[in-house]
Amino acid sequence: MAPQLPTRCWRQLQQPSLQSLTLALARPTPSALLLPRTTTRGVKYGWSTLPSRAKPARFNQVSSGLPAPTTGPAAALKRRERTTPMRTGVLAIKKGMTAFMGKTGSRIPCTVLQLDKVQTVANKTRASNGYFAVQVGLGERRPDNVGAPMLGYFEAKGLAPKRVLAEFHVRDQSGLLPVGVQLLPDWFHVGQWVDVRANSHGKGFAGGMKKHGFKGQGASHGNSLAHRAIGTTGPSQGGGSRVLPGKKMPGRMGNERVTMQNLPVLMVNNELGIVVVKGCVAGPKGCVVKIQDAVKKPPPAKEFIEASRKVLDERFPDAAETLTAARVKHLQLKEMRKQGRIEDMLAAGVVVDGAETVVASEVTV
Repeated sequence: MAPQLPTRCWRQLQQPSLQSLTLALARPTPSALLLPRTTTRGVKYGWSTLPSRAKPARFNQVSSGLPAPTTGPAAALKRRERTTPMRTGVLAIKKGMTAFMGKTGSRIPCTVLQLDKVQTVANKTRASNGYFAVQVGLGERRPDNVGAPMLGYFEAKGLAPKRVLAEFHVRDQSGLLPVGVQLLPDWFHVGQWVDVRANSHGKGFAGGMKKHGFKGQGASHGNSLAHRAIGTTGPSQGGGSRVLPGKKMPGRMGNERVTMQNLPVLMVNNELGIVVVKGCVAGPKGCVVKIQDAVKKPPPAKEFIEASRKVLDERFPDAAETLTAARVKHLQLKEMRKQGRIEDMLAAGVVVDGAETVVASEVTV
């Protein structure tokens, strides 16, 4: 049993001293430490009566002193500026693989990619689309196999229907190109690095051993007709009796987008229309691939970019005028279709030239 204190000791403890009163007044109250230093507690000052789960911005209140988050298309473009190429890419057809012999006699495997009537079809700007990109078309298609909306789309551009369309993101407005110009293999130069994207060869439905490299089951000791089966999928592991998402199981194999990065260009030839890159490229022969300046390597020299753009302007000096004339002709033909006169004019062999109609037999080439 603890000893009892004398009565005089209890009397001194109950009477507060002057020093204790001074410390008590100087010490802040618990409520002052918990409440923020705001004049009013309300939604305007970052407070609300909603539960914590319903406050998505509870970590960025006005009273916390954090800056407003930077969002919007301009901020997104700024974040991706270093990983976005300065120039557009091209579409090509994989023709196959061959080999070059190096100076020391080493065999260098390479892939031949051919450009087939690669033309710019449209430009995407930040004001209209939220980003900068160039739409490029490859090859040609029969008009009979193209829908009416796409026929009108190509008619307004003054281009024949394209086999494949693809977009290439560029860093800023300087990477946009005039509509209708044709990109040749000399758009790249020997020695630069490029990224080549294509869909891998599709292998159809494959089992677990082929698709994921599973070991398989035993060859004997009671195993019957299940040597290559994956076995149990573990339905009782973790969160309940179910198969977790992403489980490695049999399914379709291949036909996935594969990017081969940092491939050096070994040869460009405008007469043959080919670009030869070192190494292998995903996909079978005849597949369409996308070639663009490498992201993880330094871009081409500024002098080469300016020279290639100058050559492009010299080859197609009337690209802007051709596009304007195509748009005027498209609007005229569109109005004729609404009036139901297009079939009669085509049957009579009449073409539209500027603002007047001219009989096709009278047109001199």
